[in-house]
Amino acid sequence: MMQTSELLEPGAAARSFDAGRVKRDFPIFDRHPDLVFLDSAASAQKPSCVIDGVAEYYRSDYANVHRGLYTLSARSTELFEEAREAARRFLNAAHTEEIVFVRGATEAINLVAYGWAQRHLGPGDEVLITELEHHANIVPWQLARERAGFDIRVAPIDEQGGVDLDAFKALLSPKTKLASITQLANATGAVTPVLEMTRAARAVGAKVLIDGCQAAPRMPVDVRALDCDFYVFSAHKTYGPTGIGVLYGKEEALDAMAPWQGGGDMIDTVTFRSSSFQKPPYRFEAGTPNIAGAVGLTLAIEYLERLGMAAIAAHEKELTAYGAEQLASVKGVRLIDAGPERLGMASFVVDNISPYDLATVLNQHNVAVRAGHHCAQPLIEKLGLTSTARASFGVYTEKADILRLCAAIEKAQMLFG
Repeated sequence: MMQTSELLEPGAAARSFDAGRVKRDFPIFDRHPDLVFLDSAASAQKPSCVIDGVAEYYRSDYANVHRGLYTLSARSTELFEEAREAARRFLNAAHTEEIVFVRGATEAINLVAYGWAQRHLGPGDEVLITELEHHANIVPWQLARERAGFDIRVAPIDEQGGVDLDAFKALLSPKTKLASITQLANATGAVTPVLEMTRAARAVGAKVLIDGCQAAPRMPVDVRALDCDFYVFSAHKTYGPTGIGVLYGKEEALDAMAPWQGGGDMIDTVTFRSSSFQKPPYRFEAGTPNIAGAVGLTLAIEYLERLGMAAIAAHEKELTAYGAEQLASVKGVRLIDAGPERLGMASFVVDNISPYDLATVLNQHNVAVRAGHHCAQPLIEKLGLTSTARASFGVYTEKADILRLCAAIEKAQMLFG
């Protein structure tokens, strides 16, 4: 597998990527032509093919899945399972049975914490995470720890804001049963060396979960090359609908997990005394699923595949470098460190202006950024801050958008003196 830096090398792919043309695929910019949308890390905008395709599904094909013997149900089931194949292809998983549909990455991590960690871990065992993690990769392990009694270890960041790889490796031991790590930090844009981290965890016999929420929309992902046991991402950050996400799990890992919700469609047999359950992935998909969301996920994946994930990665790398350079050139702006590789976003603070005030003023100039701790309070506190402003990019982001951001920051500085 290529290293991240190889995947993101700018060149012909970046030069041929026309973000201005891509922007025309997104109706939000027709409705708001002056909008500079720099909050894709929180949730990406949707292209017409996703919006129209989901609407057409409701008009033409909607019915519940798996249990109906009539044409509409069969068609819905076909579309739903096509989404599983699309996700398998997108991640290069070996089998569609390794793809579980969930509400989003948060539910995916909670499912692993409940269905795997609580079942297999106990006192004396350890789960290793890093200081870069989103709350969704912290809190579920804390909840599971209260029930199962294992310990949580935290690998620190280094002085440059990236994962301290030596410290991560030093924390690994035979007690480490799971390493749960982000591939791309949502608060700073730090790219982590997940391949090296996974190999190190594997060497002590630990399983590995990778939070790919920010990586999946921005770079090619190959779960077989990564050799992770679990990989999670959300559709809404990947230009698809809200309310659906993917948990990839190796076949043997999913087989070892207990269901965490009971109901229709996840069962094999039910009596008043006991029940037996389907094999994965259906064991983890109780009740009527988000069928339209699955349709939208397929369309979003197909859209990204048409653009080309390598081209998207090169575009985002070039844009991120440009954004960091332009922001750093604005007097009074301090970029938050993100280690040796930053991708997809830049977090920053401005002298004498709170991030919340700054975001409010930027909005008055039709520039949308996010302010806060970005669901990464421990990291932001480690950096000696309470909040930052974060500009995050997407396939539709142009260099002109970054220049608009910088100009709006300078206007905010004039306002606050």
